[in-house]
Amino acid sequence: MKDFAKIKFLGAAETVTGSKFLLEAVGKNILIDCGMFQGLKELREQNWEDLSVNAEEIDIVLLTHGHLDHVGYLPRLLKQGFKGKIVGTAPTLAIAEVILRDSAKIHEEEADRANKEKLTKHNPALPFYTVKEAERTVQHFQVEVQDKWISYTEHISYRFQYNGHIIGATFIELDIDGKRFVFSGDIGRVDDYLLNDPKKPEWADFLFIESTYGNKLHPEEDVEEVLSEIIKETLHKKGNLIIPSFAVERLQTLMYILWKLYKQNKITNIPIFVDSPMGNNVLEVFNRFPKWHKLSPADYNAMCEHINIIQSYKETWETIDDKRSKIIIAGSGMVTGGRVLTYLQQMIDASSTTVLLVGYQAEGTRGRQLLEGAHEIHFYGKYYPVNATIKSIESLSAHADQQDLIDWMAKIKNVPEKIFLIHGEPNALDAFRVKIKDVYNWSATIPKFLDVIKVNL
Repeated sequence: MKDFAKIKFLGAAETVTGSKFLLEAVGKNILIDCGMFQGLKELREQNWEDLSVNAEEIDIVLLTHGHLDHVGYLPRLLKQGFKGKIVGTAPTLAIAEVILRDSAKIHEEEADRANKEKLTKHNPALPFYTVKEAERTVQHFQVEVQDKWISYTEHISYRFQYNGHIIGATFIELDIDGKRFVFSGDIGRVDDYLLNDPKKPEWADFLFIESTYGNKLHPEEDVEEVLSEIIKETLHKKGNLIIPSFAVERLQTLMYILWKLYKQNKITNIPIFVDSPMGNNVLEVFNRFPKWHKLSPADYNAMCEHINIIQSYKETWETIDDKRSKIIIAGSGMVTGGRVLTYLQQMIDASSTTVLLVGYQAEGTRGRQLLEGAHEIHFYGKYYPVNATIKSIESLSAHADQQDLIDWMAKIKNVPEKIFLIHGEPNALDAFRVKIKDVYNWSATIPKFLDVIKVNL
């Protein structure tokens, strides 16, 4: 009888977040990514559930990259008994450490606020995980290099390959008894401002590919032109431009574009404030790993000197009280938490304010509500009227669009035995399934949450 492998889809199945895929083969249990669910309440509630598998029996975790929806469940995994190594590239683990420490701090602060202000049905409200639990998780990190096959057991080897998207991000190839499993992680874009082009897999017996924009092409817009116009409008209104931003990559890209526009005399010397403790730490990761991005040390230093980087909550309030027109870039990118809420609390009811959304807005997030024209948003236990102008620039997304995804598969020499479409909302998954059939005549499967699928080795 032939050996087989089992794949359990523990997240990012028929949804974009919560990436977790358990691969059971030749006596080993390998978890690819270990992310939190974000967005809809019923998804977020799943974060509080223990995994439907025994965490103690998972041997190793391999990380594609450091985003919260790929690493944010790790402290809970340890709490449930996981004792193995958590492996990724050096910048991925550096980003994961920043994100876990920062989000743990936010979890603790939100629990404290909820308890003090009685904003909770729980008695008491507990943090999802603590700073101490995040620090314990980091002790399990093990760095591996990219582009090199790493022998894990006699039957299993794996390799990390550069994938754009964010600093350190990779797709993961696993060779198990001669069969190749490819997990795409999140695929970046060609001609990115800061990152090199993604590499492409050349063989895949079993392909697990993200589908975030499986039904869309990014608009062909001149980002610098659009941003310049929005800034001119903001100055004309004597208002403020608030950009909720993901702390990893998007924030650094925005800093770079704004600095470049100023340097080329395309915008005036409008004050720019970056308010994201996590984003500041990510800037340091860029400094530590220059070979993983395009930014020269001279440009990096000039960009950081041009922009006001906020270091304390006191400075947040000084920025709010500053009467000048200004640009404020603050976390979080989907308006789910972070410093941006403090600015919105004070400014979203003003018609002179513009809020610019610059990335994917998952279902159930405040960012999606704003994008869809909500007249009010709810946070800190209250409703705030939205009188601000809401704009978005989709083409700044760090995710490959449908054409990029199709192109990413173009070098695969064989016909994959199975293709699993993951990390997408239902419409995107189905459109991408049809596109793959049209272009390659390959059939793809859309797994459901908690599906277990067997494949022959």
